[in-house]
Amino acid sequence: MRIDIFTLFPRMFDGPFGTGIFQRALSQGLVELHIHNIRDYTHDKHHTADDYPFGGGGGMVLKPEPIFEAVEQARKEVPAGEEPPIILLSPQGRLFCHATASELSRQQCLMLICGHYEGVDDRVRQHLATDEISIGDYVLSGGEPAAMVVVDAIVRLIPGVLGSEDSAKHDSHSDGLLQYPQYTRPATFRKWSVPEVLLSGNHAQVARWRRQQATQRTLERRPELIDKAKQGPEAQPPSADMT
Repeated sequence: MRIDIFTLFPRMFDGPFGTGIFQRALSQGLVELHIHNIRDYTHDKHHTADDYPFGGGGGMVLKPEPIFEAVEQARKEVPAGEEPPIILLSPQGRLFCHATASELSRQQCLMLICGHYEGVDDRVRQHLATDEISIGDYVLSGGEPAAMVVVDAIVRLIPGVLGSEDSAKHDSHSDGLLQYPQYTRPATFRKWSVPEVLLSGNHAQVARWRRQQATQRTLERRPELIDKAKQGPEAQPPSADMT
């Protein structure tokens, strides 16, 4: 996957994308990352990328010209025939979720525009962006942290990025439910023991217990997710002998 990010602050991405799973994806050639400084596409000596809003009001608004030019130049570099989604990161966009991450992870190319200040000239939204995404009902100082969240959620779903293909399949929200409880060695720690079913070696019982626990945890913590979950006959509250 090729990812292009358009930002006023390209150095913000050095740390998050220089370590861990994302760095491994880069080194394996599974992801190709291009960070574009919007100011590089301005045409005045001060590299002005923002201006006062028409109609008055506080703050500054990102100008359309450098954003259009940056994106249009990057589009010339994508493989022939590809029409990458051009996503404007904005608190006014559709809410980002696991289903959206899964949808975007199947793209060959992806472009993310990071807003800043009081926002972006609306002609960018109307005539350039093909989608608008928000990572939550709150306002950030810029779209850079949102871009990091979106990219991280997407890249880990690309086949080959995680060490185990099963890892992403059982994450919270992968099937609409929160993830079941996880345990590792030692089997007993400070008199707290791992549930016996996980030590039984019975894979069918383990799978049933995990589904039941995921359902119960979702009911307790995020009941609004239940109606969206892929429910199965085993999605019942856990019985006493399996806790």
